[in-house]
Amino acid sequence: MVEKTLALVKPDGVEANHVGEILDMYEKAGLKIVALKMIKVNKEFARQHYIDLKDKPFYQELVDFISRSPLVAMILEGEDAVNTVRGVNGATDPSEAAEGTVRYKYGHGKTDNTVHGSDSVEHAKREISMWFPEFLDSYLDD
Repeated sequence: MVEKTLALVKPDGVEANHVGEILDMYEKAGLKIVALKMIKVNKEFARQHYIDLKDKPFYQELVDFISRSPLVAMILEGEDAVNTVRGVNGATDPSEAAEGTVRYKYGHGKTDNTVHGSDSVEHAKREISMWFPEFLDSYLDD
């Protein structure tokens, strides 16, 4: 089934100039970039993005990390997009990521792991509505 999902190139990926390589990896996996922007989020936005993890001991570390400098947010579309992005990204911990994945190539730890991808279709809808509210009508109602 064709889906839309959110992916982020986190601050460490932007700082290390890996954005183009990462976008290429998504496109080579058959995904289409339908929206893209560079943005620096504030801590309140970061807290809302990671709201499902608020009770985890690493929550504040995630909030601080993702709000430290600009990142690239995108909506990707394709067959089974959520799982495709997660496959391209690799395991959350780069030391456990498969060779050839984004996190294997560029990640340095569980927090500074270069990319984010929605973990389900329902989370993708929520995250797209947060990161791209200007596209709600055209991208979520398909």
